[in-house]
Amino acid sequence: MTHGIGMVARPPVAESITALADRIGVPAFVSVCVDLLTGAPRERHVEELRHLTGHAWLPGDPVLDHEAWKDFWVRTWGARGLLHVWHDSATAAVVAGLGDEHYRPAEMCLKTATRHEVAGAGDGAARLAAHDLPRVRAQALRCLAVSGDSEHVGAVTACLDDPSDVVRRQAARALEAVERRLDR
Repeated sequence: MTHGIGMVARPPVAESITALADRIGVPAFVSVCVDLLTGAPRERHVEELRHLTGHAWLPGDPVLDHEAWKDFWVRTWGARGLLHVWHDSATAAVVAGLGDEHYRPAEMCLKTATRHEVAGAGDGAARLAAHDLPRVRAQALRCLAVSGDSEHVGAVTACLDDPSDVVRRQAARALEAVERRLDR
């Protein structure tokens, strides 16, 4: 049964991701995700991408077209896999992914760094707290709430006057969390 072009009836992506990690083992899974996040060509990991995306990845699927589905999606899917199945060996790739040229992989790295309290994510999150998109700024503040240090407080307080009410509320929460964590 298919749902749209290239989509097949499958379990939710989070379940499919954890099932893949169970099947191939966490070290191999993390290695694939890091490879994707750091720019591996999609053709190298088609079988794994079926589980990471919910797409069938069959000949003719738009997801195989580099113009229809730009490479930033592949990096995003690698980061999304790490959101659901984590190992500290992925830390450097996720921290580097915070500097991705496209917001989608960077935002997914923020989510991953937040969920897993990734060491070293503070500087990248502080830079992203000034991103053009409010959703990225808000996610950066969530990340700073768990990974920010004293040098990141300025980035958080700068968002207290953000034009977006969502960002302002998240900044207030992040500031409380950072101050509590730093015992200030």
